[in-house]
Amino acid sequence: MEILSISAEQTKELACILARKLKPKDVLALHGDLGSGKTTFTSFLVAALGIEKRVQSPTFVILRRYVRAINLEINSATTTKINAVNHLDLYRLQTAAEVVDIGISEILDESDAVTIIEWPELAKKLLPKERTIDIYFEQGKDELTRKITIQNLH
Repeated sequence: MEILSISAEQTKELACILARKLKPKDVLALHGDLGSGKTTFTSFLVAALGIEKRVQSPTFVILRRYVRAINLEINSATTTKINAVNHLDLYRLQTAAEVVDIGISEILDESDAVTIIEWPELAKKLLPKERTIDIYFEQGKDELTRKITIQNLH
């Protein structure tokens, strides 16, 4: 699937559509240059999953975890099995061994979370093929335009 997004609102709509298709333990591998919209897309996706947290780039901390606030009302229309998002940025890592050292297998195995990985190249062989969705971001002609290509969406 390839989309040309010409506004932040269109990118937000795409994140909302994708959020409805995600299942616990899914992995989103976000590819693209610096400034191509990976973290912005992540913030829209986290919000679409009903998690009300401010999304920040995890470049310097490697992992940020966003958890759904406990909802005391039981409403089947809004209840989801996804209660957390693990947001990793592997830009500063040098080897696949470092990816293993940060506990990637435990992160990917969380039963109620999805994992979003920016700069996933080092981790590619460690990611579950049947649950990994690759998303490629390319900067367009202006600040708001992005070509977004989604592969392996199940």
